Amino acid sequence: MTKRNWIAFFETTGSMTAMIYAVLIASNTGNEILGFSLLLVSAILFGFWGVIDRRWAFLALQFFYAGSAILGLIRWG
Repeated sequence: MTKRNWIAFFETTGSMTAMIYAVLIASNTGNEILGFSLLLVSAILFGFWGVIDRRWAFLALQFFYAGSAILGLIRWG
């Protein structure tokens, strides 16, 4: 795969998992563990994108999101 293909993969899958996370958390249906797990996966996927595309501020933001996901998993777990 080319760099462009990897970026598209990480961008698309990261966005999809983030959208599902947001719906699960906002729906307040008891799916918090799954939601925060998806937030962590999304942050990792976006982190790979940040490294490949050398978007360092975006990568730093993903560390924050990953930390929030871990906090959510601890809090709700």
